[in-house]
This record gives sequence, C-alpha cells and structure tokens, in this order.
Amino acid sequence: MSIFKRIGSIMRSNKEVPAAPSRNPYEDSQVGDIVNVDLEQYVVTGKVIYFDRGYAPHRFAYYIQSGRKISCLLVEKGRSYECFLCDFLEGSLSDPQDVPNRLDIDGDSEFQLDHQRTDLTRVEGNTDFRNGDDLMFWRYYGISGNTDEYFFLQWQDGRFIAMRGEQTSAAQVKFMSSR
Repeated sequence: MSIFKRIGSIMRSNKEVPAAPSRNPYEDSQVGDIVNVDLEQYVVTGKVIYFDRGYAPHRFAYYIQSGRKISCLLVEKGRSYECFLCDFLEGSLSDPQDVPNRLDIDGDSEFQLDHQRTDLTRVEGNTDFRNGDDLMFWRYYGISGNTDEYFFLQWQDGRFIAMRGEQTSAAQVKFMSSR
C-alpha cells in the first residue's frame, strides 16, 4: 500500500460522524413504550396521529394502559405541547350534525365548544379508529364546576368516541423508549 493511500484512509477515518437527529418523545413514541404521567406508569398500546393533507401532524393520541385501566394521553402541538390525560366515556349520538355547542354532563359539569375540525388519521396498535380516514374532532372546555376540565368528542364512520380529562403539564409527562 502506498503512503498516499495510507494517509487517505487515515484522513477518512478521522471524519466526524454526523449527529443522529434528536428524538421528540411527544411525537415519536411508539406502541410498547412506557410513559410516566403524574408519577403513574403506563404502557402505550395504541397511537393516533392527526394531520391535514400536506402538513405535519398537529395532534397525537396515545392509548395508554395501567393494569386493566385504559386511558388516553392527548398531546396537541402548538407553540408548546399541551397534554391532556383523559378517561373514555360511554354515551350516544347518532349524527355528527347533532353535536351541540354546549354540553351538560351529569348535571354537574358544563362544557363550551372551543373548536371543531376535520383531520386525517394514521394509527398504530389498538385504537378506536381506522388508518388514513377522515375524523371529526370537537374540543370543549369546562365553564362550571371544574374549569380545568376538558371534553373531547371524535367521530369517524358512524362511531363517536368521548373523552373527559384534565390538562397536565408537559413537564409531568415522561416517555421512555422500549427499544
């Protein structure tokens, strides 16, 4: 081997390896990962990614399980991340056109419509939704009783999913990768 080949291989071996892109746990967590919310550990069993055609995702719903209890960690992307720990509710509505602007739940909590939109979904794991289909989403905020409480209503292909929960600080949410 000539001296020039040796010097060339030494120079190539000293090149800096590009840094791996940083991982954003609020967006990149996957099924099987562990999430710690308000000091309680959950396993991610499903994930729904909400987005508009041609744009980056703006909302993530993690179906999380602790023992037998299945909850939902809803993460909304904006200037900062808004996190909501929600419980699923039973109820019935038949038509998305019948969704009211104001909700009264059990006579003790009232909610006012904050916003409504239609998104596309991408799903992983066990969720209530189909992959690549339109989904209508309503977000309500509490106006009586506990004003830190939120109500979320989702509709896809004739099925409503209702969730009720409270906003939790993004600093209280810690994701741990299972890989």
